Amino acid sequence: MELLSPAGNVEKLYYAYEYGADAAYIGLKKFSLRVKADNFYEDEYKKVIELKERFPGRKLHCALNIAFHNAEIDALLNNLDYFKQYPIDAFIVQDLGVVPIIQKNFPDAQLHLSTQASCINREAVKMYKSLGFNRVVLGREASLAEIREIKDAVPDIELEVFAHGAMCIAYSGRCLMSALLTNRSAQSGLCSHTCRWNYNLNALETLNGAGERGGLKPFTQEEAKLIAQSGTLAIEEQSRRGEYFPIFEGDDFTAILSSKDIRMVEHLKEMRDAGVDSLKIEGRMKSIYYVALVTRAYRKALDALDGKITAEQAQPYIDELENVSHRESTTGFYFSRADADKTTGGASDSQYDMSATIGHELTAEETAKVISKGNATQKAFDDELAAMHPKALEARMRDYEKHPDRRIQTVQEISGWHMYEFKGLNLMDYNSHVEFVSPKIVSQLAEKGKWFLVDPDNGQIRNWVCDGHKCVLYTEYELDPGTIVRTKDEGYIKGQVRDTGR
Repeated sequence: MELLSPAGNVEKLYYAYEYGADAAYIGLKKFSLRVKADNFYEDEYKKVIELKERFPGRKLHCALNIAFHNAEIDALLNNLDYFKQYPIDAFIVQDLGVVPIIQKNFPDAQLHLSTQASCINREAVKMYKSLGFNRVVLGREASLAEIREIKDAVPDIELEVFAHGAMCIAYSGRCLMSALLTNRSAQSGLCSHTCRWNYNLNALETLNGAGERGGLKPFTQEEAKLIAQSGTLAIEEQSRRGEYFPIFEGDDFTAILSSKDIRMVEHLKEMRDAGVDSLKIEGRMKSIYYVALVTRAYRKALDALDGKITAEQAQPYIDELENVSHRESTTGFYFSRADADKTTGGASDSQYDMSATIGHELTAEETAKVISKGNATQKAFDDELAAMHPKALEARMRDYEKHPDRRIQTVQEISGWHMYEFKGLNLMDYNSHVEFVSPKIVSQLAEKGKWFLVDPDNGQIRNWVCDGHKCVLYTEYELDPGTIVRTKDEGYIKGQVRDTGR
């Protein structure tokens, strides 16, 4: 089975490929259902071409999956020459109006039907195949039994399904709630994720807006919340008696619409046996950390399924899925609709923050230059101290005793150590719990004294870095390009999902 990972920008595309994806899907600005993702524009096709050359055999799928208005069709036609610069292997579409446009202008690219088309039966798959589609991304409502029936009926078409990530509460993601509440249409790529919002449960001032009714007193807001927190409330649609959806009031929120995340990493054999050709990971708006670790987990699980590694070797990487932001998980509709019907509350959360990424190792000459700058900085500092009046020097040294971080420290050459490009993303200091993760390293604790953050312009050791700080990493650890540096989030409490905004 193909492993298909999300890529909201060029950097995420690199990490998708680096951490084991066979293919990645991207969006182009204005034409994707994830317009809030970075997406691709201007001359980024050059970087994409370089990545395709760097990772030969990897595929690139492009999502053109919005519902097109006339103006958007015109924009598509006007941008065809730009699209042709990308090495696109397949287009993912839901709007049949763009099919002949793609077939005419991209004769070598495959056509993949978007899950937004809600295709979940064999007759529909046959019809789309007759229109020239090479692959159908089935609606998430299809069970494994139905997928097997579709594959048996249409064996010469590829079937793609979602295996991991957030699920939309609406049918095949065709949600109208966002448009209703915020005038941002999910079908035009502007979903405001209203199903994830936190809703307060309120008691109206009176039962009928005018006063008491039938001698009954209205609930106060506090009383209403106590009832909701009891777990006894549920909503029931009028014409579907006996079908209940529970309402639970948590800490200032009510979960009604927020679906669980799908997770099928433990069921890849069943998916393969059902005839699935491609496993899709949701998340073009997710972080590099998410893309990398989820891709890596499924890569190892697939390698174990194919006998390339043992299940025991794959398991530590799969276990790392718990260290990626996620909600409660479910197997969706694959085994039972009841699994998909259960909602959950709270934002996705993780005990780790991604603090930095590692680039290439500096050459011996580049490393020597940084160390030379450190020596020069140290000499200038020592000369400054030597020139100070004795009483001023004494005061300065007392200050250093109280605030040792104020004393200049510079990098010194250490035999066997390595210096790497270092791109800071979030705050990280020398006292942080630091770990390295990579395609080969499940996780490696970076022990204090075995690594330093260094300013390459003056060779001075930094106590902390964040986004925008120029820095290199000097360490005894051997690291590959693409290694991720993560730190533990001290505010994380196991079992308690916080609203982190992620």
